[in-house]
Amino acid sequence: MSPELPPAAPEVTAAAVAGLTSRLRKKLDAAVETYAAVPVVVRGAERLVRCGADAEVVLTPGPSGAVTDDGQAVCSCLLAPRCLHRAAVLSACPVADADTLPHTDGATGTDAAPGADPAAAPGTMTDTDPAAAPETAPPAPTPTAPPTTTTADLTAPQQAAARALWSAAVAALTAGVPAAGAVAQAELLRASHSARLAGLYRAEGAALRVVRGLRGARSRHDGHRLADLVDNLRELLLATALLTAPDPDPAWIGSARRAYRPEGALRVHGVCREPVISATGYGGVVTHVIADDGRWFSVADVRPGGSARARGAATATVALGSGSLDHARLSRGGLLISGATLSADGRLGAGKGVRATPVTGRSWTSGPLAALFARPLADSVGGGLGTAPPNAPEDAELPDRSGPAADELIGCDLIIVGAVDDHVLARELTPGRTEGGAEGGGLLVRLLPAHGHPDLAHTANLRRLASRPGLRLRVVGRPDPDRAATLRPLAVGPLPDGGTATLRLPEEWQGHADLGYDRLEGVHLPPVDALPPTAGLVGVPPDPVAEAPLWRLRRLVEVAVSGGRRAVAQPARDGDRAGSAAALRRVGFRAAADLLTELAEEADRRGRDVFGRTEEADPDAYARAWLAAAVYLAGTERALVRATWQPSEPWGGVPAA
Repeated sequence: MSPELPPAAPEVTAAAVAGLTSRLRKKLDAAVETYAAVPVVVRGAERLVRCGADAEVVLTPGPSGAVTDDGQAVCSCLLAPRCLHRAAVLSACPVADADTLPHTDGATGTDAAPGADPAAAPGTMTDTDPAAAPETAPPAPTPTAPPTTTTADLTAPQQAAARALWSAAVAALTAGVPAAGAVAQAELLRASHSARLAGLYRAEGAALRVVRGLRGARSRHDGHRLADLVDNLRELLLATALLTAPDPDPAWIGSARRAYRPEGALRVHGVCREPVISATGYGGVVTHVIADDGRWFSVADVRPGGSARARGAATATVALGSGSLDHARLSRGGLLISGATLSADGRLGAGKGVRATPVTGRSWTSGPLAALFARPLADSVGGGLGTAPPNAPEDAELPDRSGPAADELIGCDLIIVGAVDDHVLARELTPGRTEGGAEGGGLLVRLLPAHGHPDLAHTANLRRLASRPGLRLRVVGRPDPDRAATLRPLAVGPLPDGGTATLRLPEEWQGHADLGYDRLEGVHLPPVDALPPTAGLVGVPPDPVAEAPLWRLRRLVEVAVSGGRRAVAQPARDGDRAGSAAALRRVGFRAAADLLTELAEEADRRGRDVFGRTEEADPDAYARAWLAAAVYLAGTERALVRATWQPSEPWGGVPAA
């Protein structure tokens, strides 16, 4: 993908690739790589890509900023529009978010995947407040809440679209990253467009994320993570498998757009700001606020622009009420809102009927913010991790839980212990800590940057904190669902009774620092000699997730995505399969051993055609074996992570030395 090119709608890219001859399709991947490196010429609203002496492709994005029509991508060569230049340039464009694309049924948007970044694509561009859309966004029809569906409501076009998406996903899984080039990606885009037309919004969103992951893996993008691609492919296959089952579950359809409901009067207090930089070129800020009754809400401002937009949005005007308050002041102040509208995920709407008056905020030591730090970490996280099966529908009925919802943050009081590798170790300060500075037997947690982008201050601020072992502070953050006892801090503040061993923030910061925006300096930290000595750690406790023998199954699941079916079959032929399965059985992971064996056997299964030539067996059976292993692995690892937040576990329960 080229970040200089505008996003392109999936159907536009898919149609361009479908128009190529078989000879040109073989050249498509090389052409994409070549044209993605060509400088983009900006001429007003147009983007020009020179593809040689006699050909140039002109892209003219629509009002949404994306290429959404075939006529908005024009090539000057004689073969246009069925030419290699046009198809390659469109394949090099980022995939447009479904929220920016027109739907034939008058709805826009897709569901976000569970466990995904909660602010991956939030913002006023995607909000559809029933009162009114923001002035900067094109007018949209009034949404209607999706009706409650039953099995009979799954139409024939929906089931056909789900089958087509399953087939495209299976083909990508079988091929692996090296062979899942522009043609395979275009097939996924075509199937995702059909799913959108059929109303399968959740599967559509997963398919778009898979395409982005494949492109990031093939281009070796710095932000690419193989684990994310595995998660997205697992969700896509799981959603389409359940929708194409004999008794399909309509709960996996998803909802078309974010619908808002009237909420009446609200008084909210700012907690912190969180910068947003998405893989699709969007950037901005989400300000988290909390009401007097402890409910969490958020105010988002995310638009195209990437990291530059994320930095600038830190002080952008809040799109609520009179517009006299910016996000920096809101995170340290408050709002009295009348006529508030609210989405299901806690997003505050910005319709014409909403009135908001700035009010004085509350410190982290009073009101609902003080209650945020009163609970032990084990109770705050509670059942918030892993209570639902991996990729369970958002509207599925879940068991009661005491932990936070997916969009809620948690607060805790910590003492910095030191730094190990790329993370900071800190110990929870329990209410029974002594005056002499002993840490007590609180939970030991790891702190990792909430966002690793170099333009943001998260990483630099954590380095500053790690330089002061013994520093006491308050932290607001989000638990990492994929790592053992790991917290992603968003803001920090001084401990009320920390004395000289806590932060010394400027008065204008009003008691806390937003780690993505405010940069901590030496003057904000106490001198080293002012900090009480800490016992430190005799050794870093083992990570049960990283050290569990499940890595044998995880390796095979990831190899299937990164290398394809043949890469999974090779260890089976070399005799490694029996050794890995035996190692898993020795430590009690019998189900993992069975799934590993089944996946390896299915990958190595071969059939014979009518002429006696060998051919790969049913790809659907291989995909089902991979899906079973991936779902089991995700659920088991999530259970291990949840256990590390309990003080009785080895990671969290290591007593202070």
